[in-house]
Amino acid sequence: MNKIALITGASSGIGKELAYIHAENKGDLILVARSYDKLKVIKKDIEERYSNSVHIIKKDLSLSEAPEEVYKTVRDLGLKVDYLINNAGFGGVGNFHERELAVDLAMIQLNIVSLTALTRLFLDDFTKNNEGKILNVSSTASLMPGPLQAVYFATKAYVTSFSNAVNEELKGTNISVTNLMPGATETGFAKTANMEDAGLFKNSFPARDVAEDGYNAMLSGKLDVISGVSFMQKLMLKAIPFSPKTILMKQIKAMQEVQKS
Repeated sequence: MNKIALITGASSGIGKELAYIHAENKGDLILVARSYDKLKVIKKDIEERYSNSVHIIKKDLSLSEAPEEVYKTVRDLGLKVDYLINNAGFGGVGNFHERELAVDLAMIQLNIVSLTALTRLFLDDFTKNNEGKILNVSSTASLMPGPLQAVYFATKAYVTSFSNAVNEELKGTNISVTNLMPGATETGFAKTANMEDAGLFKNSFPARDVAEDGYNAMLSGKLDVISGVSFMQKLMLKAIPFSPKTILMKQIKAMQEVQKS
């Protein structure tokens, strides 16, 4: 029987690439996103190209009831999920005190609460069967505070910490939780966050490359994987624990500021 992967945020970017990678590995799919039209196009293409089974679920995971509804839909379909890939998330730039509170609360709901709920719901099934793999898409942003993206960086710090802790709790089982930390990646993230002209996104990495790194790390049960960063950026990330925080935050803020022409 083909392995079934449930992927959130599957209509574009890393999530869409993960769907195609899993299909190429002869896996079936449950794709979750808000954009039903985009999901239909992906479903049709994958089924025609790879003869895989693709189920699509239109759901806005920034709504509190959505994780339970996704889980119930999967159970009603009689499907057994083998890989849970929590990819859905969004960010937004601006001073925290000037941003719309409702937007940041929706960000917390999507990036943290829904990811946590889906992990907990599907772990029930994974632990009963003593098998399953989880890939949570965090960010290199999780390794530092993020002035001008205070809430986004904080949500990703949660994802990294949560993923690592749950993976340790599952030691001795056939279940693993892998934490993917992409750098600046060619997805719709920069546009959604109004950061297309920020220095941080001047040299983005292909979403396909990042997705492949995450998928392969998940299959091998790795704890953390950093992807989509240059050699110099890797050195900078390693230096974070030794850098004065005030200087570090000034650098991060400067990288995220929109460059005025």
